[in-house]
Amino acid sequence: MKQSNIMPGFRPTLALTLVYLALIVLIPLSALLLKTWQLSFADYLAILANERVLASFRVSFFAALIAAVIAAVFGFIIAWSLVRYPFPGKRLLDALIDLPLALPTAVAGIVLAAIYEPKGWIGNVVMDSFGIQIAYKPLGIVFALIFIGLPFVVRTIEPVLQEFDTVMEEAAASLGASRLQAFLRIILPNILPAAITGFALAFARGVGEYGSVIFIAGNMPYISEVVPLLIITKLEQYDYAGAAAIGLTMLLLSFLLLLSINGLQWWVRRRSGQL
Repeated sequence: MKQSNIMPGFRPTLALTLVYLALIVLIPLSALLLKTWQLSFADYLAILANERVLASFRVSFFAALIAAVIAAVFGFIIAWSLVRYPFPGKRLLDALIDLPLALPTAVAGIVLAAIYEPKGWIGNVVMDSFGIQIAYKPLGIVFALIFIGLPFVVRTIEPVLQEFDTVMEEAAASLGASRLQAFLRIILPNILPAAITGFALAFARGVGEYGSVIFIAGNMPYISEVVPLLIITKLEQYDYAGAAAIGLTMLLLSFLLLLSINGLQWWVRRRSGQL
């Protein structure tokens, strides 16, 4: 008797998946690699060793890292509040969390620049009270990336908190554990893999973000110029090889960082399973 396949239409589904991956992922990445391959290794290193290129890499990765860390902390607080506490306007707040994902990034950048510029609603107060300028500085990039990355953290941690059994917390409290001890010993190990995942998603989105950053960054070379903007500048100057070299380096660095974060996440899950 012929054994039937578990999933009907496996071959056409697999073929469609491979075609999709080839058109959307493999062919563009191959073109990027081939364009960079036209350069000699010395020319490639010369492009990357340029001070303006190095400064843009520092701005992009450092701002994305700070924004992802802040988004991870506040994202957990927001997810905890949405899951654990009833309050007026909860559904509205829950819907607003996804606003950065639905809002065009250029619109988000214009709105953030208007609010945080020195004469804006918030920027004016911060400037007069603390003498700190947010817009058109690297700090403005961090604010924009927090706005973009926060939903990834909230939506990653929220399902884990919803499935978390509060009986373990009650058992810990009955055994004399304080709230801090219960959080560190019971809650944190269970949500840490999800928190790392949310952090990785926010970081990956922040490194390559362009639309919401360009309007608030100021785009000053060596100070607040991000890598995507530098790539666009290279393309406008018809320096396709230089743009491809920077893009390929950005891709490799992002891949290595995400691979490291996924390895850390695997290690945390393994440690949590052993506890």
